[in-house]
Formats: sequence, structure tokens, C-alpha cells
Amino acid sequence: MKNLVLLFIPLLFTINSLSAAKPNVVLVMADDQGWGQMGYMNHPALKTPHLDAMSENGLRLDRFYAGGPVCSPTRATVLTGRTHDRTGVFDHGYALRIQEKTLGQAMKRAGYATGHFGKWHLNGLRGPGAPIFKEDSHHPGAFGFDEWLSVTNFFDRNPIMSRKGKIEEYSGDSSEIIVDEALKFIKANATANKPFFTVIWYGTPHDPWTAAKADKKSFTKLSQKAQEHYGELVAMDRSIGTLRKGLREMGVAQNTLVWFMSDNGGLPRLDPPATGGLRSFKGSMYDGGLRVPAIIEWPKGISKIRITKYPAGAVDVFPTIAEVAGLEKSDLLKPQDGMSLAKLFLKEPGPRRKPLPFRSRGRIAVVDNDYKMISFPDRGKTRYELYNLANDMSEQDNLVKKEPKIANQLRKKIKAIDASVTASVNGQDYPEKKVTPQPPRIFWWERE
Repeated sequence: MKNLVLLFIPLLFTINSLSAAKPNVVLVMADDQGWGQMGYMNHPALKTPHLDAMSENGLRLDRFYAGGPVCSPTRATVLTGRTHDRTGVFDHGYALRIQEKTLGQAMKRAGYATGHFGKWHLNGLRGPGAPIFKEDSHHPGAFGFDEWLSVTNFFDRNPIMSRKGKIEEYSGDSSEIIVDEALKFIKANATANKPFFTVIWYGTPHDPWTAAKADKKSFTKLSQKAQEHYGELVAMDRSIGTLRKGLREMGVAQNTLVWFMSDNGGLPRLDPPATGGLRSFKGSMYDGGLRVPAIIEWPKGISKIRITKYPAGAVDVFPTIAEVAGLEKSDLLKPQDGMSLAKLFLKEPGPRRKPLPFRSRGRIAVVDNDYKMISFPDRGKTRYELYNLANDMSEQDNLVKKEPKIANQLRKKIKAIDASVTASVNGQDYPEKKVTPQPPRIFWWERE
């Protein structure tokens, strides 16, 4: 018996050590990549071998939703777990409120090294991307990132960026540059045995498009605009391969959760189309504006490699990471609109218990498992549309009159979401019970 106990002790120690090991986390986001713009979606022109390989070694989410139909809102949702209007980011170019609790801050408190690389777009700047100055009260460091190499908005080849307020110029493709710089950050912390939380937010494939000649060669039969657009995606996909290879070579891939997604639906007037048969495009509350490609790769944590049609979204990122990284409940500001997807890593759960909410530009949508309802302001009244996405992916058959029971249920949920979000907009979620004045933001043209 004594010998058995002695044998059991090291086994117990090993199990506890494995369970106690914090997973590294890398969040990767494309900028304007549509749901259909993946090789695994059988796109007629674009090949994405590295994203395809990632999907073949992880969890591919085919019903994944952005936080909103445009860019800044989804970024706010990822960092807070809340639908974007709650956070003060009502549209692109709005600043994230300092009163919000962010994933970066939570991971930093939990002992992670935190880094942001690429597009930020949460400091209130509209227009082309520019370096972020250290005097800017809304730079990534204000929201929990110790290291940051960032720009305000979209950026392309040969970017000018800001490393914690210091201007740095680079040559080459922007996607490859930020992945290379992120890998330096990851390597430094992996060498020091420190868990890392790394955010990589691409500027690709947001316009204006400028691709390398070699990356455009497969698209010569397309328009010049499409050649540049798809060429940028080729380089972005290649950088995904660089990232995955780098993690493997450092020996940290097994316990690193890499979560790829896009920030909103694809762009209109592209040939071939960007949204894979979904209705409408970026800016819309139809699925073409909200549903985006998403993949989670985590060898140690995802037990069954597969494709799932479980409805999930950007609102789920913070609560999911909170569970797998062991964050405190107090790290998340209530109300939270998302839920942890950790159970999905192990098996297909039952129906989603919490609907996915969206509120943007006066429109409200709710995705409740197979059903989706959208409310539109219409000359002083409200117009509702109801779709069964399981058999009407392109949202053509409005079921409001055909399924009155479901319509009434979702109409009530939309009204409840609207009331709750309005309370948040007015500051009711904060200890002060009001929105405090935002600190001044310093932009490049205002600096002497």
C-alpha cells in the first residue's frame, strides 16, 4: 500500500501540473474578409492552404458571427464580451470607454505577457491608419497591453507603425510584418516561461489594396481591384503559416489557443463574391454583414477536430478565454452578452442557451439557434423580419406571418436587448452609474 501511494504521488503531481499550466492565447483577426473567402469554402479563385491546414487541425466554426457589421464594434466586443453599443463604440471610429473592463487587463492581472500587433481602431480615429502616439489616452496600453506595435486603422504594404508611441517604418507586406513582430514577442516570453496573450489584428483585406506582384499572379483574369484584394489575402494566409510554424518551432503550439476570425462580413462589388452565398455585405444586419470565417486551434484543449454549425460569435471570446485561462468572474463587466465555448471544444452541446445579440445604427438583430430576427426602423415604426437559417441561409423567406409564435418570442427578446443595451449606453453598468467624460485623444495632426 505504501509503495502504491508513493507511485500515485508523482502521477498526481503530473496531472495537477498539466491542469495548472496556463494556455497561451493568440487572437487573430482579418479586416473585411468575407465568410466565403476561404479555400475550404471552395472559393472559385482564392486558395488559403495555411488557413485550411489550421481548420483541419482544430475547430472550424461555420456559424460564427462578428460583434457587429463593421470594424471597430467587433474589436470592442472581442475585448469586452459585450455587444458594442454598450461600450460606447457605436460605429467605426468611436473610442472604447475607459470605464470598460477588457480582456487585455484581465490577462495581465492573471500573469500573462500581453501584446497587441496591427490595427487598433478603438481610439476614436476615423480615416486612414496612422501611428498611435504615447500621449493618446486610448492606446492599447490603456486597455491592458504591455507591448504594442499598432496603427489607428487600416494599413497596407510598407507601413508606418507605432511601438508604444515610438514611430517605426517597415518594408513589405503588413500581414507578414506584424506576424514576424508578434513572434519575437512570443519567443521572448516563451523563453522566459511566461504565458502570453497576443492579439494580431491585420489590415488585410481592407482597401486600399496593394499586393505584391507574386501574390497577384493567380488572379490575372480578374479585375485589377480583385487582383490586389485577393493578392493581399494570399500574403495574409502565408503569414498564418508563418505563425503556426513559429509556434511549433518554439515548442509551444500544443498549449497555445489560436483563434482566427474576421471583423465583419465581406465587401460588395467583388468578383468572385466575398460572402459565399449569404445575403448582403459589410454594414448589413443580414448574415452577409455579420457571419464571418472562424477557426480555433488548440491541440491540448480541442479533443475532436471537426466542423461545427453551433452558433457562436465574437461576444463569446472573452468568456471562453476567461474559463480556459482561469480568470476571475469580476474581470468581466456585467451584463455579458456572450458565453463560454469551452464545452464545444470537447463535444457538440445542445441548443445554444443564450441568443447572439446585435445593435447597430438603429437596427437590432438576434440569432437564436436556427432562427434570426432583425428589426428595422421604418418611418417612425419598426419593421421585423424573421428567418430560419437552417433552411434559408440567404434570408429570402420572411417568416414573421408564417410563424407568429416564434416571431413574438424573438420580438420580446429584441425589445429586452434594446432596453438592456440602452441602460448600458447611459452608464448603468459602471460603478458611477453614468458615463464619465472620456479623456482627450491626441491624433497625429494635433501633435506639435
